[in-house]
Amino acid sequence: MNVLPLRKRPFDIPIVIFFAINLFLVTYIIDLENLVIADPSNFQYPIWPLPFMVDVIHWWGKTFDPLQLARPPWWRATIWLDAILFGPLYAAGLYAFIKGKEWIRIPVVFYSGVLFANVVIIMFEEMVGPHRTPERLMVWLANLPWLIFPIYITARMWMNPHPFTEKQGS
Repeated sequence: MNVLPLRKRPFDIPIVIFFAINLFLVTYIIDLENLVIADPSNFQYPIWPLPFMVDVIHWWGKTFDPLQLARPPWWRATIWLDAILFGPLYAAGLYAFIKGKEWIRIPVVFYSGVLFANVVIIMFEEMVGPHRTPERLMVWLANLPWLIFPIYITARMWMNPHPFTEKQGS
């Protein structure tokens, strides 16, 4: 079997983009801000994320997502999972999906299950918890990819034991 180049695997391109956004924006900017600034109402700007990034994250929390600023312990636990486990997985996933490495199949299926569960819990808080959003539609739209992509990734990896290849002679 020959590994198909990414350009011939159009169903993998959205996954690569999703992993890149998560690695370079969500995990190590947005989520990292939650780890380095314990109290958004009383802090000094860290070296990273940059001040304008912190300001955008805090604007989002004040405008749409009070949970982002409340930072209850269970929320911080999901952020630590993202920083310690998901971040490295995104880097490995980018490499594996671009190069067509099948060893990524089982790790991304497990990841997808954990991510989906985390987002369902977060959205439950966003809708009915003490830190619920005043802007339900905006928060649903902002979080929807993190509900859809775990299902998409699992379907993509589960349905074919060799998702990156074509049979020789095809």
